[in-house]
Amino acid sequence: MNRPLVITDCDEVLLHMVSHFRDWLAEEEGITFEMGGRDFVSAMRYAESGEAVEQKEIWRLLNLFFDGQMHRQTPVKGAVEGIAALSEYADVVVLTNLMDHRQESRTQQLLGHGIDLKVYTNQGPKGPALQAILDEYQPSRAVFIDDLAQHHDSVSAVAPHVDRLHLCAEPLLAPHIACALEAGHAHARIDTWDEAVPWLIDRLTTPVNQREDEREET
Repeated sequence: MNRPLVITDCDEVLLHMVSHFRDWLAEEEGITFEMGGRDFVSAMRYAESGEAVEQKEIWRLLNLFFDGQMHRQTPVKGAVEGIAALSEYADVVVLTNLMDHRQESRTQQLLGHGIDLKVYTNQGPKGPALQAILDEYQPSRAVFIDDLAQHHDSVSAVAPHVDRLHLCAEPLLAPHIACALEAGHAHARIDTWDEAVPWLIDRLTTPVNQREDEREET
């Protein structure tokens, strides 16, 4: 039987991104970033005029950040240790929504922080990409970790048997984003690795009919 598999996102799960993006915008682009609601677009405004940054420009700025500023990104607290712990029980890969030409730079970026994992890039909903990874690995069971509710929705539709953890480790975003657990698309919402690791190990090792949380529900 093949090993279990963990498929994890990167930004705001393994590495902080938006806080460093915010700092770079202020330092180099004269743009403020204040996440006051669930709309990422409306969070960005020109400091001098207060006008909102157009969506086309936001994509340009994000591309500039990933092309030249990934060195700013720092590991989420507990992520390096958490991945090491999970690797004792499962294969672990990264599924990140970056353009394909950034696959190698993301791989090297993670390696520089002590996270040596195979990286898959994707654009759009993650369900189909996750299914392709499942087809490749044929795991005995699988867990998906991501910070955005829409990706849990996509995975739940394509591969409902996969356990899904909504984890957003960025305090700038966590209180404001839609919750996949509340929407019924994730099995748990845990925003710290210290709390997430025991839950994940349980999902990787405990038979479904013996899980504590599922016994409590029945």
